[in-house]
Order: sequence, then structure tokens, then C-alpha cells
Amino acid sequence: MVGFGIWGRFKANDQEDFLVAGRRLGGLLYTGTMSAVVLGGASTIGGVGLGYTSGLSGMWLVFAIGLGIIALSLFFAPRIQRLEIYTVSQMLELRYGKGSRFVSGAIMTAYGLMISTTSTVAYATVFHALFDLSKFWSVLIGGGIVILYSMLGGMWSITLTDFVQFFIQTIGIFLIMLPVVLSKSGGLGQLFSGLPAEHTSPVGIGWQAILGYILIYTLGLLIGQDIWQRVFTARSPGVARWGGFSAGVYCLAYAVAGALIGMAATKIVPGIEVQDDVFVAVVDAAMSPLLGGFVLAAALAAMMSTASGSLMAASTVCRQDIVEPILARKDILPETTTEHPGPDGSSDGGAKSTLVRSLVRETGDEVRDSRIYLIVLGVVTLVLAMIMPSVVEALTVAYNLLVAGLFIPILGGLIFRRGTIVGVMAGMILGAVTTIVIMIVIDIYANEAIYLGLIASLLGYVIGSLVSKPTDPAIMAAWKERLSR
Repeated sequence: MVGFGIWGRFKANDQEDFLVAGRRLGGLLYTGTMSAVVLGGASTIGGVGLGYTSGLSGMWLVFAIGLGIIALSLFFAPRIQRLEIYTVSQMLELRYGKGSRFVSGAIMTAYGLMISTTSTVAYATVFHALFDLSKFWSVLIGGGIVILYSMLGGMWSITLTDFVQFFIQTIGIFLIMLPVVLSKSGGLGQLFSGLPAEHTSPVGIGWQAILGYILIYTLGLLIGQDIWQRVFTARSPGVARWGGFSAGVYCLAYAVAGALIGMAATKIVPGIEVQDDVFVAVVDAAMSPLLGGFVLAAALAAMMSTASGSLMAASTVCRQDIVEPILARKDILPETTTEHPGPDGSSDGGAKSTLVRSLVRETGDEVRDSRIYLIVLGVVTLVLAMIMPSVVEALTVAYNLLVAGLFIPILGGLIFRRGTIVGVMAGMILGAVTTIVIMIVIDIYANEAIYLGLIASLLGYVIGSLVSKPTDPAIMAAWKERLSR
């Protein structure tokens, strides 16, 4: 992985290369990197653990992720690929005007850190199993590798390592682990006949839990910065649509494979109390050291790809949407503005937007600065990983905050012409605060957190938009021009 990171270093010649791989990925690379970034520790370690405790219906967490990628790719990816931006927050500023960037950037940075943390916790468990290291050293070694290769070439290094990791996890999970554990458990027919009905039903986990996964993960995949940043790497809207659709189908298959492995593990290693320990336990019990080593490498590949992608997303948003706008307002950085071209290509007469190209240093090494942000947030991720108890818990916090805070404003920007910046701010703040309060008062896993958070966000967005002045026509004209490219 470090070797591929060094290769990517020579391809990252400027900021566009470092952040979005020059916006020139073809279908094969795009499919591999999109699949790799969404299938991380929670999908691999957590997916097998859910199969162990809930049976076939344990697939729904990862299945919901696949549905989200398919929906994003077919309905939204071609449109957002045309925007030629770097972050989700910049899309909000393009659509609504100034005002939402800091709050949305803060929510998206927290989301990126939590996603990176889930994968770091997950691959630390594998390092612990392989080398009998403490959690501290497991996190430090694994996280250090991810930070190193991500820092070298940015998105180009991550894309190249993602594709290799996608190849490794495909072989490890589908061609080695799944057939081996099914064989050890007596075969698919005997496995299904020997388990209770609720464990063999695709909806045994219950419709309320399934709806919760769809609301959290399917909707979350539609708006995540780590996912959008991969969409920005596509060389055309067609690549973004069909490459992403292929990645979504791959995720659906991965979901079923993980659930079946977990079901088989109930026969091979019964009685495990901590579901995150199931993956490593069944590898140790069912495979030779050679095959087991490759499967653990596949798990590491899945986790590292997600950790690096989300770390890149968090560092990009933190720099572009939080720190540099603040510094620019204080005149620490020069603030320049770029006129929105009108629908006919002419100037809009003064409508301004502080986009990524507008809030950058006029001198100095931008790629160097991006590396510094990535390293700093990488260290934050390592600290969080050392104190976070569960990968699924961290993932739930991340997606609850993301969906409740940003889904309505982002979706509204794409389909609701009357939406305004006042509605955006009200929707983001009410949704995020409501979700945080519910998670604290009731429980992190309480479905009420996402239900009430979405309702609060919707009410805030609609009411705030209707009682405020419509968005400036010049901004709307520039928005339409961007989408029509």
C-alpha cells in the first residue's frame, strides 16, 4: 500500500490531482475505488457480526449502503459531477449563497472523522489478532500506514491503493472465506435447515430495524463527502452513473456474503459474546494460516480503503469550508471572488461565491498544506479510535448526524426551487441538535434519533425557506448554468 502511495505521489502535481485525482478516472478505476471506500470495517467486521447475531437479515446494514450508492449513481451523480467542486458544502453555497458553509462543513468533518474512526477500530482488531499487540500499538501501526500513503499522493494514492484493496477483498471474501466457512458449516442447505426461522428469514431483524438502516445508510450515502469526492473524480457523467451503479450492485452481493459468513460462524465458533470478534474468530477456526492470512489481508484492505477515503474527505472539508474561510475573513489569507457566469456565458453582474478556487493561497504550496491538514486529522482519528468501543456505534453516530443535519438541505437544493439559506441553516441546526439530544437521552441506537431529527430538519428547512426572501435570481441562474454543462 505504501508502494502504491509513492506511485500516486508522482501523479499528484497540483491541488486538483491531490483532492479529486484530476477528475479523470475511467469506469474500471472508478468502480473499484467507489466500492472500496463504502465497504469498510462496519461492512466487513460489522456485517459478519450482524449475520452471526441476526442471521440472513443481518445483511441489511450493508444492503442499505448498496441501495444508497445505486440511487446516488442513477439519479444524482451525473448532476453533481458537472458542478466541478470539491466539497458538499460548496454545493450548498453555489445553490443558496453564502452562509451555510461553516455549519455544513463542521457536520461533514465530524462525519468523516467518525467513518475513518470506525475503520481504524476495525483494522486494529485484526492487527491485535495477528500480532497480539495492544490496542494502542494496533491503532498506531495501522493508522500510521493509512496516513502515510494517503498523505503522499492524496486522491491519486488513495485511488490506486483502493483498486488494489478492492481486488484483494473480492478474492478474500467471495472466493476464499465464503466457500470455506460454508463448507465447514456443512453446506448452505444444512446451514439453513439447522438455524431457527428468524435467522434464515431476510426480514427476521424486523421492519423497524430495516427502515432504520435505510434511513441512516441509504440516505447517508446520498450526501456523504467521502462519496461525493469520489463522484468528483469521474471523467464524465456517464462514468459517474454506470461505474457507481456497478459498485452498488457489488455492495449488495457483499452484504449477502457477510451475512452468510456470520450465519456459518454460529456453527463453527458458537458462543462469542462480542459480535465484532466473530470475523477473526471464524478465520482462526476454519482456515489454514495461508488462507487465513489472505482473508485477514482482505479485511484490512476493506478497512484501510474506507479509512483513507473518509480521512481525505474530512481534511478537505476542514480546510476548504472551515479554516480557510475563517482565515480569509480575518485577512490572514487573501480572499478573492469569482463571478458566476450567467446562462449565456456572460457575467452575472456581481453575484459572488467563495468556492474552493476562491479561497486558496495565492502563493505557496497548496498540496503541501493539504498534506498537513490530512496528517493533523489523521492523528485525531487515531485518538478517537483508541477510545471508541464499537465500530457499529461510531458508524451510527456518524450517519445519524450526517442524515439529520444535511440530507434535507442538500436534497432540497436539488429538487426544491423555493429553498433559501435561512431554511438551510434552520434545517441543519434543528436536525443535528435534535438527533444529538435523542442519542444522549434515549440511546445511540434509538431509531427515534433519525426519525425526529429528519422531521425537525424538514420543518426547519421548509418553514425557514417559505418565510424568508427567495434566493437571489443571479445565484439561481448560475446554479442552473453549472448543472447544464
